[in-house]
Amino acid sequence: MLQTTKRALRRFLLEKQFLLQPPEECASSAEAMRQRVLDMIRHLECVQIDPVSAVRPNQHLTLAARIDGYEPAILNELLRKNEVFEYLANAACVIPMEDYPIFEPTRRRLQQRVQPHIDMISTIAEQVLHKLENEGPLPAKSFESNQRVHGYWDNVNAKTKATSHALNLLTDAAQIRIVGREGNQRLFDVTRRSVPVELLQQAERIDKAKALEAMMQKFFRAYRVFEPSDPRFGWQSLSAKERREAIDQHVKSGEIVQVLVEGLNKHYYILASDMERLSAQEDEGRARAIENEAELPVHFLPPLDNLLWSRQRLADLFDFNYRWEIYTPAVKRKYGYYAMPILAGDRLIGRMDPRLDTKLGRLTVQLLQIEPEIDYTDGLRESVQRALESFAYLHGAKTVSVEQCTYR
Repeated sequence: MLQTTKRALRRFLLEKQFLLQPPEECASSAEAMRQRVLDMIRHLECVQIDPVSAVRPNQHLTLAARIDGYEPAILNELLRKNEVFEYLANAACVIPMEDYPIFEPTRRRLQQRVQPHIDMISTIAEQVLHKLENEGPLPAKSFESNQRVHGYWDNVNAKTKATSHALNLLTDAAQIRIVGREGNQRLFDVTRRSVPVELLQQAERIDKAKALEAMMQKFFRAYRVFEPSDPRFGWQSLSAKERREAIDQHVKSGEIVQVLVEGLNKHYYILASDMERLSAQEDEGRARAIENEAELPVHFLPPLDNLLWSRQRLADLFDFNYRWEIYTPAVKRKYGYYAMPILAGDRLIGRMDPRLDTKLGRLTVQLLQIEPEIDYTDGLRESVQRALESFAYLHGAKTVSVEQCTYR
């Protein structure tokens, strides 16, 4: 068992998330930037996708927080060139294409779940497949249907176009996949034509136990600091007992180690190979006991950023309670529809709720909220303001304004 402090463990986590320093600068060539984005996705293991776009969708904000000069077109190009694929990991995610085979157990599990629903609209599903075979890639708007069915997000009334529902079901069943995005439109094509043949063959031959273990290792690398109470543990729909058994098994094998954190009455775990970097952050944290707040790197993190996947980990290591209020009625929201946590150095100091007006080239922060226990000094305010201006510029805004700011 290792013993450490909250600050050392969160600094280690931030380092592994590429958030301890300002966004990395990249060579100016398009090819260098494309490779940098692909390398970042590989390092993070996956990046969560979400269509909500108060500024830009989650996947683009996540990458922009880590790569200076990032543009959404780069990720779309990687998708079109089949260097990444979209499927379920932590949720719907962008994943490096070389990982396609190890997701075979997940695909089979989802296929079993959605097949009865595909059978219910089998004629429409067959028509969709036939059209994609002959004309793909195609967006959903290329498919015509007057029939409405209960889609994934419908409640009482059937509102979803039958062909759109078929596309979603066939995607989950891995018969087709998303091969590009044009704005909010997804482009679909048949899987056998859009995944490299050797990866399809590996997926067919892969041993289930080996695939699941590879998935567990991928989860460990993605989270870096983890514990078995998280229901997403291992990305395998494991029971609480199975999660604890998996932890015990990997501790006994020496692959992961238990970490006792000062001030917490629970244990976290890290990869044994990360012990040296955690120790280094203990030393680095002591060396940076006093920092120049006017020079702190500041990041604005989207609600589904990799760092925020575990809300309990945020509370434990950062003393920061975060809830995405998108589904909270407007009158009950405390921080805003798209409140993005503000990371300053190794602390989460508050939230900002932005809106981007692309036509006017203006970023409006409806609320900039600083946590009550944070001393919002002139230096820290300067760092946040500078970061706001950079954030606005990166996302195409010429001006930025803050409607309301709350701090102690």
